[in-house]
Amino acid sequence: MTSPDEPTSRAAAPSPLCFMSGRQLASMIRARKLSARELMTAQLEQIARVNPRINAIVAKLDDQKCLALADEADRHLARGEKVGPLHGIPWAFKDLEAAVGFPNTQGSTIYKDFMPAEDTTLVGRLRAAGVIPIGKTNVPEFGMGSHSYNKVYGTTLNPWDLTKTAGGSSGGAGAAIAAGLLPLGDGSDLGGSLRNPANFNNITAIRPTVGLVPTTPSQLPLLGFGVKGPLARSVDDVAFLLSVMAGPDPHDPGCYPSDPAIFAKPLERSVRGVRIAWCPDLGGLPLDRRVRFVLEGQRKTFVDLGCIVEEACPDLTDAGDVFLTIRKWKTWIAYAPLLATHRDRLKPEAVWEIEAGARLTSGEIARAMVRHTELMDRMRRFQEKYEFILCAVNQVPPFEARIDWPHEIEGTVMEDYVAWMKSTYWITATFRPAMSVPAGFTPEGLPVGIQIVGRHCDDLGLLRFAHAFEQATGLGRRRPPIAMG
Repeated sequence: MTSPDEPTSRAAAPSPLCFMSGRQLASMIRARKLSARELMTAQLEQIARVNPRINAIVAKLDDQKCLALADEADRHLARGEKVGPLHGIPWAFKDLEAAVGFPNTQGSTIYKDFMPAEDTTLVGRLRAAGVIPIGKTNVPEFGMGSHSYNKVYGTTLNPWDLTKTAGGSSGGAGAAIAAGLLPLGDGSDLGGSLRNPANFNNITAIRPTVGLVPTTPSQLPLLGFGVKGPLARSVDDVAFLLSVMAGPDPHDPGCYPSDPAIFAKPLERSVRGVRIAWCPDLGGLPLDRRVRFVLEGQRKTFVDLGCIVEEACPDLTDAGDVFLTIRKWKTWIAYAPLLATHRDRLKPEAVWEIEAGARLTSGEIARAMVRHTELMDRMRRFQEKYEFILCAVNQVPPFEARIDWPHEIEGTVMEDYVAWMKSTYWITATFRPAMSVPAGFTPEGLPVGIQIVGRHCDDLGLLRFAHAFEQATGLGRRRPPIAMG
């Protein structure tokens, strides 16, 4: 193995540590069976080998600083000090999260040099758990869209195919985890920004129930829709990380009381007899035939697990209009001042969305909220019969990184830059927890995930069900060739 004093030299193949479970790594460090420096060295070697090709981690500290932080973490253990559950784990925060010591560009040249004075609640929680911050992960400008490119850091590429997107807005995190640069990551999800990059990179992520994980600071903390959550290479690691992220916070009035410790417990359960609704296209959305083929091939997996699989779809009438109305309104509230002062530095999609939000009337917003209530009640009644809903995560496989967004699917023209993401943002509008779990690959070798939607506030039940599927297929154990040397 390369000397710890030369972390940037390129080994012929990655250390086994680079693809070990995050839960296992953290346990080994706490037990002093592995040093934080050893893990940091392995991760820095992998970052040096792969990151220049995929551009997932940005604003990274220099290697010697990273190693010094790892040494400090080891000294805490040597002194017998109490440490958190993620002690010694290298970390790069999503570049939408304010983290002291790192630029918070949000993918915009307007904030290229902005250094925040305070951490977000999530960043503070992760620091308290013992992570070692080494950088940020790349995002689209202001997190808008599901393709991580911007004028500050450039484009994040998919480790499975360097001509394709890694998704977004947590695209940097998704690519970094898939390629073994990091064991775990944080993300956020409004229209699909946790689920989409997990799907495109053959890893897993959960969009938690609204109110489980703090989202502060937030201008509209009680509105919901936007959440924060974990990404990892396994459902077990997603659950482990959720045990750190979840739980109420006095700064966030949108959080409900919960016990995060439940997510750290074993996930094994029998799914025999569980009734699930099978609706890959959510009742008629355009769906790339390659995605449909992969998903249809997994139906038998659920049958073999003993599930009762029935073709059924919830009534998602108004889900799209509700989501888009609230999204445009939120965007206008957040970014209207920038339109007046920096219009020329905003991407066209941002300008379009801010202006659309400005045109909304109070009546249109009120009607969207009423329809939202009706939607959630229909979903509640549907899930009294069906514990889980199975559908596509993305309606397309990873697309060309050189384009801005998919403009058509199977001959159907997409009306705007998020229209190809209806399979995720319709589910967002239900406020249900939803996961992306690896489900297979297209003939070209591009990852395809399946979206599993659980009942309101039953995030643990969702994780257990997803774990059973993951264990039955083993697809999440496949690694991109670029990451393996």
